[in-house]
Amino acid sequence: MERGNLTVIKEFILLGLPSSAEQQHFLSILFLCMYLVTVLGNMLIILGISCDSCLHSPMYFFLSNLAFVDICFTSTTVPQMVVNTLTGTHTISFSGCLTQLFFFISFVNMDSLLLCAMAYDRYVAICHPLHYMILMNPLLCVQLVAGLWVITYLHALLHTTLMAHLSFCSSNIIHHFFCDLNPLLKLSCSDVSFNLIVIFTVGGLVALTPLICILISYSFIFSTILKITSTQGKQRAFSTCGCHLSIVVLFYGTASAVYFSPSSSHTPQRDTLSAIMYTIVTPMLNPFIYSLRNKDMKKALQKIFCKHRVI
Repeated sequence: MERGNLTVIKEFILLGLPSSAEQQHFLSILFLCMYLVTVLGNMLIILGISCDSCLHSPMYFFLSNLAFVDICFTSTTVPQMVVNTLTGTHTISFSGCLTQLFFFISFVNMDSLLLCAMAYDRYVAICHPLHYMILMNPLLCVQLVAGLWVITYLHALLHTTLMAHLSFCSSNIIHHFFCDLNPLLKLSCSDVSFNLIVIFTVGGLVALTPLICILISYSFIFSTILKITSTQGKQRAFSTCGCHLSIVVLFYGTASAVYFSPSSSHTPQRDTLSAIMYTIVTPMLNPFIYSLRNKDMKKALQKIFCKHRVI
């Protein structure tokens, strides 16, 4: 399709991982195994929480939603990348690319907002324990998660709509293994200044607000924990926050390398490596962190496995 002397691009080529063809095949198999571990681990978390009545609390309600989002998050990028590499067809249609972009933005933002909700839950539990059941009642938790889904979908729809109105008429090669904002904007032959303004304002607000809320919540949490006189009480309080804080550090530590670092430091290799960390590695580690460091989750999973052994 042509407009004047310009050829309008109808599909893109995802180069995938910055390595040789043999290495790409090996890494694809490795990432496929990591993806299956991620799906299995997060499904076990959801199953354990749903089957154990002792885990029907706000904290585990948010955790089960986080596990579901992590499954969807990795499913948005990894299967496409593995199929492209193993079949040798690296093309993706323009509509398919925008669809992947929409769901990627939705799930990555939902991940961030759920981590914020979990931080607030820990803040209320530790700093205001007497009001916990009032402030974190089941109806409020459901309404909160529903509201977060609306925010993420609207935010993703905004970026996807703006991207759909851009023209792509030069190169169609994306130096990445999925359709992300920055690589697509670099390929556009339109004026992307408004897109960049939206990314730095609306996108920055949606991305940074949860992080700021998490930091504020944990500043109050640590201040309250330090006032606890008994060593056992401090250890119990720290243990309830340790798992969540580990995931926060993993997620924001790797994502910041892509979205919060200076543009001059961006290279395709560096961005791809950072994207692998927070899109593949972090969701895979989440179930291990919660199952290995959380006594309640250990007991719930042990009950499930014991029942199957008896049967």
